[in-house]
Amino acid sequence: MKARVTVTLKTGILDPQGKAIEGALKSLGVDGVASVRQGKVFDIELAGADKAKAEAVLKDAADKLLANTVIENYRVEIV
Repeated sequence: MKARVTVTLKTGILDPQGKAIEGALKSLGVDGVASVRQGKVFDIELAGADKAKAEAVLKDAADKLLANTVIENYRVEIV
């Protein structure tokens, strides 16, 4: 079973990497960029077919390791 965990900064948290990327895109001539927020994506392959168990395991992993839940949100998708 394949899953994806997407981690993004919470609203209101400053994103210096996003600002740097935004500036670089503008300097490269990419038009229409209003803002950029940087995040992380983890594509994970799991053994087994129990979607509920997989989602619970991944939420636990995100809480403990993949995301800093003080400043980041995460979303778990079973794909």
